[in-house]
Amino acid sequence: MKTDAVFKRAFNEALDLVSNLGEGTALPSENQLGAQLRVSRTTVRKILSVLGEQGTIGGSGRERSVRAAVRVERFPEEETVTMSEQVERRFMEWLLRDNTRPGSSINELDLARRFGVATTGIREFLNRFERFGLIEKRPNAGWVFKGFTPSFALELFEIREMFELRSAMAFAALPDSSPLWQRLKALREEHVALQQEVDLRFHDFSDLDSRLHRLINSAAPNRFIEDFFDIITLIFHYHYQWNKRDERQRNEVAIREHLTYIDALLGRNTSIVELACRAHLASAKETLMRASSSRQD
Repeated sequence: MKTDAVFKRAFNEALDLVSNLGEGTALPSENQLGAQLRVSRTTVRKILSVLGEQGTIGGSGRERSVRAAVRVERFPEEETVTMSEQVERRFMEWLLRDNTRPGSSINELDLARRFGVATTGIREFLNRFERFGLIEKRPNAGWVFKGFTPSFALELFEIREMFELRSAMAFAALPDSSPLWQRLKALREEHVALQQEVDLRFHDFSDLDSRLHRLINSAAPNRFIEDFFDIITLIFHYHYQWNKRDERQRNEVAIREHLTYIDALLGRNTSIVELACRAHLASAKETLMRASSSRQD
């Protein structure tokens, strides 16, 4: 399932890339496509084969080029998400919306039923989080959610701040042909739609925020930082929503900050990108500290 989801996600991005290149334009090399789509050469060749069969591209080897526009069906968004990403997203939603408290039990079988996945997927996910000290496996007693401390959260914020600024600069320097630009524009549209319905849908911001920052970070892939991204996302949203009193207002402010950030990236002025990135992260840190303080009261 994971490999299939990766292929489908990369295939959709390849369609965006081909659309941006235009008819008659030569395709990048397989190595370049692999780097842009973040997949192996084997997956790139599979994508090129399908595009060739559908008439979207022509030629072979280094002589491939874009043909006249052909209507090609994209894979649905939900089919491009790997199993681990599905479990992460659903676990975060469960943790936040059920207002899970430190000391709460976590039952693998119950979560597997809730999420519609195998218990092995749940176990793999929980094992990844255990080493951060956020959950604990107790003999014959399942898992226990231990919660967070403000100092722990701030240490992770420092990592996020350093890496995201680097990623934002890399994003602004991406070539026009990068499929990440189309994904960023699509996320902008989702932000605008959520902003217009924020009174009814403010809970949906968590998922949108995660996808935006994950997209920005993908411009400068780093296997070590990617390993921390899930836990960083979880901690920030957990703390943001601990205090429910002004959740809608906080999310509305964050949506505006995101739009400013996205527009800065689309404008590609690195000075403006840095300002927007630092401003948003500073606001996120302030929100985190307020939420952490309220938990101590």
